[in-house]
Amino acid sequence: MTEAHSNGVVVLEDVRKTYLMGSEQVHALAGISLKIEPGVFCAIMGPSGSGKSTLLNLLGCLDRPTSGKYFLAGNDVSKLNDDELSELRLKYLGFVFQSFNLIPQLTVRENIALPLFYLGWDAAKSAARAVELAEMVGLGNRINHKPSELSGGQQQRVAIARALANDPKIILADEPTGNLDSATGEQVMELLKSLNESGKTIIMVTHEPDIAAYAGRRIHMRDGHVEYIENV
Repeated sequence: MTEAHSNGVVVLEDVRKTYLMGSEQVHALAGISLKIEPGVFCAIMGPSGSGKSTLLNLLGCLDRPTSGKYFLAGNDVSKLNDDELSELRLKYLGFVFQSFNLIPQLTVRENIALPLFYLGWDAAKSAARAVELAEMVGLGNRINHKPSELSGGQQQRVAIARALANDPKIILADEPTGNLDSATGEQVMELLKSLNESGKTIIMVTHEPDIAAYAGRRIHMRDGHVEYIENV
């Protein structure tokens, strides 16, 4: 990584992603160069088909670029095998999805503790960490409830607590308020804002200007390109 990029927790250099649909090539990302410093709250915006979700998947090491380089906390992602990528995700990233992605058969405590199982934590330590996080997001009295017994906003708070279980440096959020009413969405965004103020880097995809307004940096995408960047 070049010295000029060394202070970026996320650095992309001419990243391209091309899909083959039948005989047609679709350029989902058409040469993205980007740097995001630690502690930034960043919103990725743009119309449907602009490449927002593709970019987030690449940032989350859930997909690989067709060409170009992606450095995550100084690690050249292109040089890592699948096991090393999984380890990097566990170490640096927490994920929050529009559809919550909670496991319906598990309690709040068990859902929050799930990433710790993959880190090899013992059951007692995992449970204690899960209770601590449930209390942090205001759900200390719901730790034995199943997702079906919670409101949408409560489920998203469980998802945020789960994203924090491994104490990641970066939280990636994909339309985190997309399934919530506006008042509940504001509560979730205030929680993300407070996490950012405590030092977490937040990278969020949204198409809603009022949600993007919580972010200090807004990356506007169109047709696989970064159209412009706002720093507020």
